[in-house]
Amino acid sequence: MISIALISLTIIGVAVGRYPMLRMNRTTIAVVGATALIACGSISLPQAYAALDLDTLVLLFAMMIINANLRLAGFFQLLAHQLIKRMHTPRQMLAGVIVLSGLLSALFLNDTVVLMFTPLVVEVVLALRRDPIPYLIGLGTAANIGSVATITGNPQNMIIGIAGEFTYIQFSRALLPVALIGLGIAWIVILLLFPAEFTRAVFVYDKPKTRLRVHRPLLIKGCVALTAMLVAFLAGAAIPVAALAAASLLLITRRLKPERVFSEMDDSLLFFFAGLFVVTGAIESSGLSGHLFARFHTLAAGGIVPLTATSAVLSNLISNVPAVLLFRPLVPSFPDPQQTWLTLAMATTLAGNLTLLGSVANLIVAESARRYGVRLTFGAFLRAGIPITLLSLLAGILWLMIIA
Repeated sequence: MISIALISLTIIGVAVGRYPMLRMNRTTIAVVGATALIACGSISLPQAYAALDLDTLVLLFAMMIINANLRLAGFFQLLAHQLIKRMHTPRQMLAGVIVLSGLLSALFLNDTVVLMFTPLVVEVVLALRRDPIPYLIGLGTAANIGSVATITGNPQNMIIGIAGEFTYIQFSRALLPVALIGLGIAWIVILLLFPAEFTRAVFVYDKPKTRLRVHRPLLIKGCVALTAMLVAFLAGAAIPVAALAAASLLLITRRLKPERVFSEMDDSLLFFFAGLFVVTGAIESSGLSGHLFARFHTLAAGGIVPLTATSAVLSNLISNVPAVLLFRPLVPSFPDPQQTWLTLAMATTLAGNLTLLGSVANLIVAESARRYGVRLTFGAFLRAGIPITLLSLLAGILWLMIIA
């Protein structure tokens, strides 16, 4: 009963994001919950160490280093400037924002993409005297949709890719079509919901006030490391090793201080993952996984549709990473583990577009825009989020049924 209470308190805290009257965020809640479970004997210290998925943690750490270097080099800003320069109508602008956000989110963590792009998109759209809301919705939803395409697109895909022993190509071959269809759905839905914004008006590119800073040597080095990593992925190399090798190459430098790179990284995400790994390890060691298996096995046996619905609901109740981790010890016992993993990746990622609170990427877009005086409300996002989520989930279900 103590284990159940501690696990429940931790998962609820992670889902809500805080506890009343306490200054705690998701990371501190996960770490404190994991420590409490070890202290009360729900899981031993050796078992807690064993519960840590080091492959996933190493991959996440390596991608953070690569993202930080590319951000410092001006890689993301340079791409955004080049895109905006070539867009001449509102429809083209929306398409460009969606395509670039989706494409980069497939290669990098989607949170990084929206963090870099939101200020620039807001500044340019306001300068053109257009409504920024549909473009911000397109940016956030596309970042989530695009991230479904690869193992490195988002944290839950990293867990699934490692646990399911997918190669980079296997994973992308299965879910890249879902991402492409989803991006098209997002564009069409936003056009239909904001008809007054997407007229045939033509506008001229005006250089944004934000100064474009490109560190050319670091940019070249980052692109070389990124290319080498992708080649290694496609060649079938171990994904954590290939990512760590690329990250290590970027850490060999004469000019850039290591402190600047590490200050750009969100270290708390690593501790958040570590805490959740221990919590889900406690679920397994305490015997609770048997009860979960009895409930979820029926869903998995029922096929892609019920599993998608359950995953989507769980993702919006407790967030997508905890939802995946709840399934992680159970999936190997399901009739078709690989199909189950792919369904989880598709459903937990696309479900993040349902509400403004559904993913961290959405919240970053809203908070970044607020600093510029633009208010992306819960209701405005929900109006587009519901049809985009339902239609993209339907497309994902149909595709996975076709390839099953």
